[in-house]
Amino acid sequence: MSLKSKVEKMPGYNSLVKPWHLWQAVCAGGRCGYPARRLRVIAVTGTNGKTTTSFMIWKMLNHAGHKTGLLTTVGWSEDGETLHQQLEHMTTERVEVLNERIRKVAESEAEFLVLEVTSHALSQYRTYGVPVEVAVLTNVTPEHLDYHKTFANYRKAKGRLFKRVKTSVINADDPSAGWFKKNADGEIITYGVDGGDLRATDVELRADGVEYACGDMKIRTQIPGEFNVYNSLAAVAAGKSVGLSDKEIEDGIFALDAVEGRMTRVREGQKFEVIVDYAHQPDALEKVFASVGHGTGFTGKIISVHGGAGRRDHATREPRGEILGRESDIVIITEDDTRDEDPQEIAQMFVEGAVRAGKILDKDLFVELDREQAIKKAIGMASVGDLVLILGKGHEKTILRGDRAVPFEDIKVARKVLAGRA
Repeated sequence: MSLKSKVEKMPGYNSLVKPWHLWQAVCAGGRCGYPARRLRVIAVTGTNGKTTTSFMIWKMLNHAGHKTGLLTTVGWSEDGETLHQQLEHMTTERVEVLNERIRKVAESEAEFLVLEVTSHALSQYRTYGVPVEVAVLTNVTPEHLDYHKTFANYRKAKGRLFKRVKTSVINADDPSAGWFKKNADGEIITYGVDGGDLRATDVELRADGVEYACGDMKIRTQIPGEFNVYNSLAAVAAGKSVGLSDKEIEDGIFALDAVEGRMTRVREGQKFEVIVDYAHQPDALEKVFASVGHGTGFTGKIISVHGGAGRRDHATREPRGEILGRESDIVIITEDDTRDEDPQEIAQMFVEGAVRAGKILDKDLFVELDREQAIKKAIGMASVGDLVLILGKGHEKTILRGDRAVPFEDIKVARKVLAGRA
């Protein structure tokens, strides 16, 4: 383990460095002239769905003629048109980069900024000096407890986003909705399927997207998955909160045709499906399988490729392995961003979960620590009508091995393997 890792694991380390984080944020904001003050900021937080929801809001606003910048896990845009890749493995960038990019958005004379915000960023004051007009909550399930220690602390960190805002947009169907409503500022707009001010009815799930009614609106997305009912509803609420018309909301949400690494279908003429998704937490995995798995009536084999990142959420590894074992016909455990952890030890935790779900090692459960070889193995095992799910890294352009970032893209690797198989 590196010296940095040992220091970061010291008891109380996160609390000790908070003043340093605040000082960095004050200095970075001051150097850039606190550029977010020139923008109408819509900030999106939650455990899952942040990136897709952010992209939907960004596309919707630009489609309606409001120049809007974007800062997310997948990429960022200063002008509503050019989308730059996000190469770092970080959603809300470190304060120096964050403020520089916000300044570029402001200098482009954009009206809005859509900002994806994490619990780490809120705890570490990275968004200090960013006045938020609309705060959006997608959902909250346990995550990053290696950092926050308890779910209550994690939720409290998310809750900081909803202070001193004009409008708070909250998922009414989330178990923590009541807590957020109680602790949020400004006008509160709720959304959901079972409850909420804005409700989805007559929901239709299709392979090419979702469709539903929301009051007088007919909402359609080009991105599949039941969770995109909620993501798009959050975007509807954000659109309503800034004064868009029903038609501008409908057209804007439908205009988004894809988000890289979010339920991305990889097609090279093969007669089975290959989907790449960023899901790397139990709740996200459950939602992927709920959208495309056997519970939807799918009858082919499901072959899943997944692994765990080093120094991240140890407690979720066995549960994730169990979900994969329960929902997949074949499971291939592989590497993710192992950092300075032993990849074999990480994999073993996933194996234990999958075995608990009934999988048998070397029969329908395999360990292949080379991620490219794991993808190749999964695609090689697929037949007509099957589904290969490559989960965990999504859009990311590198894989972290030790202290090195090695170029690696799941989508590109899958395309190469498929092309070689043809």
